[in-house]
Amino acid sequence: MASIQSAEGTFDLLPDEAKFWQKFRDTAYEVFGRYGYVPIETPIFEQTSLFVRGIGEATDVVSKEMFTAISGENLKTLMGGGHIKGKSQLSLRPEGTAGVVRAVAQHALVTQGGAPVKLAYAGPMFRAERPQKGRQRQFNQVGIECLGADDPTIDAEGIIMLMRFYEAIGIPTGAMRLLVNSMGCENCRPAYREAVRTYILEHADGLCEECQRRADTNPLRAFDCKKEDCRAVMAGAPRIVDNLCDDCHDHYDAVKALLDDTGLSYVEDYTLVRGLDYYTRTVFEVQVIEGMGSQNAIGGGGRYDKLMAEIGGANTPGFGFALGYERCVLALQAHGFAFEPAQKLDFYIACVDDSVRPLAFRMLQKLRDIGYKGDIDHQHRSLKGQFKQADKLRADYVVVLGPDEVARGVAKVRNMASHNEVEVPIDQAEAIYQCFSDSAAAREAGVTE
Repeated sequence: MASIQSAEGTFDLLPDEAKFWQKFRDTAYEVFGRYGYVPIETPIFEQTSLFVRGIGEATDVVSKEMFTAISGENLKTLMGGGHIKGKSQLSLRPEGTAGVVRAVAQHALVTQGGAPVKLAYAGPMFRAERPQKGRQRQFNQVGIECLGADDPTIDAEGIIMLMRFYEAIGIPTGAMRLLVNSMGCENCRPAYREAVRTYILEHADGLCEECQRRADTNPLRAFDCKKEDCRAVMAGAPRIVDNLCDDCHDHYDAVKALLDDTGLSYVEDYTLVRGLDYYTRTVFEVQVIEGMGSQNAIGGGGRYDKLMAEIGGANTPGFGFALGYERCVLALQAHGFAFEPAQKLDFYIACVDDSVRPLAFRMLQKLRDIGYKGDIDHQHRSLKGQFKQADKLRADYVVVLGPDEVARGVAKVRNMASHNEVEVPIDQAEAIYQCFSDSAAAREAGVTE
């Protein structure tokens, strides 16, 4: 019988990478926390209507890529020709913003006259895409959302914060390119969309079928096409910056001025539109310059001042971004990054024979309770085999217990790096764990080598 493998487009985070993913999230929360962002956790699945109304029915994400979540009972209903109620029509989240905004609206987190709500999240997202390097059907994102303020300072600090995070995890600043643009608002974008639609129709012969179709569904998405012929044609399309209303123009200029004041380098990309319908005004994207081919975007976002109202909440301005964990790992690996081994012990207790195992087990629990990471042989290996196992588990110290040592009331503590050994009274746990700190601590404890 063939063994069962992971589903296509998914992968296992084995211990070394799982530990890095933990560090990745912790670093994000630490960096974002400096800017006032606090964690939020939302369900992995939501009512499908949230994504249809929030992201946009004409987007590829909603029309092609969402996974539907369905119970066995509802599946029977559908197969029997029945209809599932709207609240039972569920989808796995393809992105994080809609769920966070729904939570903010549902729990009234934005208060009248209060400070903006700043939230950060991390976790898996799901899209039914063709799996390829840097693009999986289950992938991990880290993101932030700020609801309740439309000032350009929110946009600028969010962009700066994202770049600071990339630096904190080790992606070289010179290896990245920051792109910025404005997508206008409901006052100026409709006329611009129509101008782009007209342009697409006039140049249809040079565009792929998908871009031609977008003329009627979402003209601005034609800027996102990765085909060189289409990109060449769209380079001549009308520019949004030339069609902004005064308020959007002023907002965009203010964001750029704030970025300039911090010395942050960026490129104005007038074809940057991002992939979701809810964006207004500021949009931005961070790309890796080399080593990742066409899948070089590692994060991005922008302002979405109408999204809360679209899903039934109050009219509330918003700003956010998301970054892909897997893409960031590829960017790091392109610059020599490798996962550190997950396993690392402070100590390992080796038993000369089974007579001392009960005492060793009690000592193990006591040292763990103090706060040290340790283990013991669970397979009755020889003493030599136990040392090999301690080395494999990357233990800093090995505590050796045998009948002779127990008779004298001591344990041997070996430094696995220097191979130096000291003897420590068994009944003085503090003396043992002080050995684990450093040689100075050991000397202060009165332990001599």
